[in-house]
Amino acid sequence: MNNIIKDSLAKGISYTEYTTLVNNLVENKDTTGTDKSENLVEYTMLNAKRMKRWDKTLKVNAAVKERIEKIDKKITWLVLTESWCGDAAHVVPVMQKVAELNANINVKVVLRDENEALMNSFLTNGGKSIPKLIMVDETSGEVINTFGPRPSGATQLVNDYKAKHGMLTPEFKEDLQRWYNKDKGQNAVDDLVELLSV
Repeated sequence: MNNIIKDSLAKGISYTEYTTLVNNLVENKDTTGTDKSENLVEYTMLNAKRMKRWDKTLKVNAAVKERIEKIDKKITWLVLTESWCGDAAHVVPVMQKVAELNANINVKVVLRDENEALMNSFLTNGGKSIPKLIMVDETSGEVINTFGPRPSGATQLVNDYKAKHGMLTPEFKEDLQRWYNKDKGQNAVDDLVELLSV
């Protein structure tokens, strides 16, 4: 396991490099991953706008900031994502914003489809769901915790809908986007702080 994480960390890029990559893909009407369908190219364009918006508007309250600032061990947040993923466009900027509040937290982003061994080691209910955050203790190299693909509130919505309807519909996916917009990243912030406090 540690070798898989080490290999992925070596390939990891910063959040800034990732947003630059996404913006370049938008300019070239392209997307990450092996599927270059028109839909995924469009999702990448939409997600670039979402990420830009969250980077500008996301707020973290003083009490939460104080808790994050108290983290005194060096941690790398290894984030699996792809540019076309709607959940990632809402959640990865939150991860970055929280990490920016403490110099001990270092964010490294890797693409899911280029890091299959890593993804297969951190499946969610047997699926390659992203974004997936793997919290690694820099001193021991041990995995402290994981987070993703969604904040707890969104996960509950998805699970309830799947239980009732068997699958996620395009209408539900629009409702989920509205949930993210209304929540303003706060559920993800709270979830991340809880994981850091463990």
